[in-house]
Amino acid sequence: MSAMLAETRPQEATAAVEAPRRERKRVVIIGGGFAGIAAARALRHADADVVLIDRRNHHIFQPLLYQVAMAVLSPAEIAAPIRQMEAKQRNVSVLLADVTAVDVASRTIEASSPGAGARKIAFDYLVIATGMRPNYFGHDEFARYAPGLKSLGDAETIRAKILGAFELAATIEDEDERARQMTFVLVGAGPSGVELAGSLADLVKVTLRGNFRRIDPSKSAIILLDGAKRVLPTFSESVSRKAAGRLEKLGVKVVTDVKVETVDEQGVVAGGIRIPSATVLWTAGVAASPIPKMLGTKTDRAGRALVDPFLKVVDAPGVFVAGDAASVMQNGHPVPGVAQAAIQEGRYLGRLIASELKGREVKRPFHYFDKGNMAVVGKNYAVLERGWLRTSGFLTWLVWAFVHILSLPQLQNRLRVQHQWLWSYFTGQRSSRLIPEPPTI
Repeated sequence: MSAMLAETRPQEATAAVEAPRRERKRVVIIGGGFAGIAAARALRHADADVVLIDRRNHHIFQPLLYQVAMAVLSPAEIAAPIRQMEAKQRNVSVLLADVTAVDVASRTIEASSPGAGARKIAFDYLVIATGMRPNYFGHDEFARYAPGLKSLGDAETIRAKILGAFELAATIEDEDERARQMTFVLVGAGPSGVELAGSLADLVKVTLRGNFRRIDPSKSAIILLDGAKRVLPTFSESVSRKAAGRLEKLGVKVVTDVKVETVDEQGVVAGGIRIPSATVLWTAGVAASPIPKMLGTKTDRAGRALVDPFLKVVDAPGVFVAGDAASVMQNGHPVPGVAQAAIQEGRYLGRLIASELKGREVKRPFHYFDKGNMAVVGKNYAVLERGWLRTSGFLTWLVWAFVHILSLPQLQNRLRVQHQWLWSYFTGQRSSRLIPEPPTI
C-alpha cells in the first residue's frame, strides 16, 4: 500500500500530483457505504489498484441504525471496520480522509486526512458513492434542535436525548415542563420515521416500565408528523393504512398533511400549532453530499448527480456515481435510494470497470432488480411490498429479521445481533440504554 500511495504524498500540503508513469490503472472510490464497498469487492480480481476513501473508518449497516438510536443494539453490532478490506483484498488500499475537491480535467481528487493535511490523488477511474445527509429543506437551523439519523454519532445523540429526557422528567416538579420532556415529535413518516416511532413506543411501554418511581414512561406522547397525506408514502395505500393502524395501536399519534414551520428549543410549530417537546427527531428527507456537485455535472433537486444508464457522468470519461449520490432512471422512474439498489449499482460498476480494464466494451446498462420494500412497525410487526405481493404481520417480521441478520457485514455482527434480539424479545429489555458522559477538560 505504501508504494501505491507514495506518489500521492506531496512535498507541500496542497501540491499538485506529478503524474509519473504507472503500469497499473488506479480506481479511486469515494465512500465506504453499501455502493462503495460493493464496487471495491467487485474489483477483487481486476488488474488495478483500488483506493477506497471514506471520512469514517467504518461501514454502517444503515437499515438497523434506528435500533442503535432506540438502545436495542450497540454501535459495534451494526458496524464493521473498512480497513479490514486490506487484509482480505490485496489490490485495495483504504484511506481515512475527507474529499474536499474533484478535478475531472486533471483526473485528480484532493483529500484531507486528520493530522496529515491535504494531498492530491490521481485516478484513471473514479467512483463517487458518498451517500446522503439529512435534508432540512432550506431550514438548516432546524438541525440544532432536530438531529437526523445518518451516522453512529447521530444515533448516539438521539439515544442520549431520549433517555436524558426521562431522567430530567423524573427530577422536575413543574407538570408542564415534565409533559414537554415526555413528548417526542418525529418529523417524517417514511420508513425511518415509522420504524423509530414504533421502536420508541415499545421502549416507553415495555422496556422502561417500572424503571422510574416518580414518572410513568408509558404516558409519554409520541407524535409522528408528515407533509404527505399518509405514512409510508412510497408504499401502496393498503400497506400504508396497515402501518398507520399499527402505529395508532402502539399509542403513536399520526398527523399527516401538515407542514412543519418552526423547530426550536421549545418544540415545533406545525400547521400553525405549537407542540411543546424537548426531543424532536428529523426523518423528513435526505440530500446528497456536496461531492457530486464538484463534478460540475447536472444534479437533481436533492443534489444527486444525473447519470446515464451505465451510471456514467456525461462528458467525464471514467467517472461514475452510484448509490444515493446518483439519480438514474429505469422504466421512466428513478431507482430508489435504498440499500439493495446501492449494492447492485456498486457491484455493477465494479464489474463494468473490470471489463473495461480488459479492453471489453460493456453494452448492458444497469438494471435494478427490486427485491421489495420492508418496514418494521414495533415489535412483532412488519410490512412488505414487492410488486403485487403485499404482506404484514408477525410472519413478515420474521422474514425481515432473517433477511437483515444475513445481510450484516460480518459473522460476529450476525451472532451478536441475533443474540441481542432474542434476549430483547423474551425480556423486553434493551442493553444499550447508556447516556455518554460529557467530555471533561
